[in-house]
Amino acid sequence: MAAIGIVYFSGYGHTEKQAKAVTAGAGKVAGVTVSVFAIDKNGDLPEGSWDILTGLDAIIYGSPTYMGGPAWQFKKFADESSKPWFVNAWKDKIAAGFTNSASINGDKFSTISYFFTLSQQHGQIWIGTGLMPSNAKKHGPNDINWTAGFAGALAVSPSDASPDEAPGPGDLETAKLLGTRVAEYAVKTRGFGTMQARESMQEPANRAAKLIAR
Repeated sequence: MAAIGIVYFSGYGHTEKQAKAVTAGAGKVAGVTVSVFAIDKNGDLPEGSWDILTGLDAIIYGSPTYMGGPAWQFKKFADESSKPWFVNAWKDKIAAGFTNSASINGDKFSTISYFFTLSQQHGQIWIGTGLMPSNAKKHGPNDINWTAGFAGALAVSPSDASPDEAPGPGDLETAKLLGTRVAEYAVKTRGFGTMQARESMQEPANRAAKLIAR
């Protein structure tokens, strides 16, 4: 079984709704298990999450976009990932991302870029949406990828809309399709990221042993 993890923070419930759509899309692929890791209001993961993340084939990142970037709670998680980074624990795992904000633009791409940079710090393999945009006059929030997100799934939740109202069906379907695409790639490359991680994690230990032996 290919194992996928979705790590996200949601401030008001809108991004959680998007995360559930990503989860549904990934879960529909045969041969896949999906674990969801919700970052709490203090920026912490559920107990035991870090060990589970090391054994995954793919990690999908999610956060609302606040002031042109991810929420500080997600940034705390990213900073704390320096521990697995030090031993290359996430090297060659698949990565992807999704974000949500009140505005149609809202500089959401800055958040996706943050996720991408984080993934490259870890040596991960980034997967975009692979979707053409719905950009004709007839298109709107009910259509797939109407926000034209190629590097990641972008959603819009108006500032006065409840999580029951937004994100809209087009954004949720886009999120599902991203989850499905990541899951399909994870099945094709099953075990590669975890195998590479085990080999990479041994490198710092080997370097330390050589230093001690001097």
